[in-house]
Amino acid sequence: MSLKGKVAVVTGGGSGIGRAVAIRLARDEAAIAIWDLNTAGAAETAKLITDAGGTALPLTVDAANTAAIKAAAEQTRAKFGPITILVNNAGITGFVPFLQLEEDVFDRMIAINLRGPFLCMKEIVPDMLATGWGRIINITSSSIQTGAPGMVHYVGAKSGLLGMSKALAVEYADKGITVNTVPPGFIDTPMLRASPVDVDAYAAQQLMKRPGKPEDIAGAVAYLASDEAGYVTGQTISVNGGRYMGSA
Repeated sequence: MSLKGKVAVVTGGGSGIGRAVAIRLARDEAAIAIWDLNTAGAAETAKLITDAGGTALPLTVDAANTAAIKAAAEQTRAKFGPITILVNNAGITGFVPFLQLEEDVFDRMIAINLRGPFLCMKEIVPDMLATGWGRIINITSSSIQTGAPGMVHYVGAKSGLLGMSKALAVEYADKGITVNTVPPGFIDTPMLRASPVDVDAYAAQQLMKRPGKPEDIAGAVAYLASDEAGYVTGQTISVNGGRYMGSA
């Protein structure tokens, strides 16, 4: 699946799923802009790409700040040209019992996990309209399909992103722009390891007896970003190791 000549923005590309996505899209010959608040992480991802012969631009970006997004988009265009692939991956997580969930914590979750992708899409969709081709892949969460205790704010924000994606897919279906979502299942990332979840114990209960890898998500994203997925929009590709078929 060649993406030669395409320009991709991957938010939260400095580690975990975002890094794997950036590396995979670069392998498919897209020029990659890595937007991340983690300057060192973004730079490391870019080096991994360029050392392998790819093209990458690391940028320190708050992907929930309008001015920062605009500035990063302008830098990306100046370096590579119009942006035609957007992977909204940047996000935060958190576990708080519902009655202990404060408004400011709820608001921050919405700002980063829902408002941020909205702002990125609003900035970049005009590039896609101008070129008549675009791919938006929003990373949601398997928790929006099953629910999760202590995660009302997280599940609410990611559910909103799913709804937003479907609405945008309908609005731009005849403009050459596809909008799809990938809800990761139990993926072994630094964010997961930093959570209160016992990763190895939980993984042992799953059908495949292991957590997923960031590269598993990257493969689905690469397909959705390709010309092969040109007739796929408004869809959800669940990469979860068969999670919804039950556990052992």
